[in-house]
Amino acid sequence: MRRVFQAVAQDQDENEINLTPMLDVVFIMLIFFIVTATFIKEAGIDVNRPDATTATPQEQANILIAITSRNEVWIDRRPVNINAVRANIERLHAENPKGTVVIQADKESNTDTLIQVMDASRSAGVYNISIAAQD
Repeated sequence: MRRVFQAVAQDQDENEINLTPMLDVVFIMLIFFIVTATFIKEAGIDVNRPDATTATPQEQANILIAITSRNEVWIDRRPVNINAVRANIERLHAENPKGTVVIQADKESNTDTLIQVMDASRSAGVYNISIAAQD
């Protein structure tokens, strides 16, 4: 009788499907898609940028700063006081030293705010500054 139960138990073990290799493949594919995905950083608000015929795409734009039509400054999807712009740029530049600053200024914003943001980025040690324009 004992041999009959052992035979039945062995048959059940042989009929089970081993899912470990399939799970390994799924996790490898997940890691592949996460690593190869491109992450787009946004300043956090919609800005009506001015038109420019000579606009060129900027590579490695890691520090995006937006200036609204009401001269509010936004960095990383949150409003920032103009006096705190330098500290934020220093922090973001420390995370990625090869990154550049791209300022997305609204058509209606004042040039005074734009100049203050540019001065803050230069004071933070970032000299590669671009101003975003619409193609």
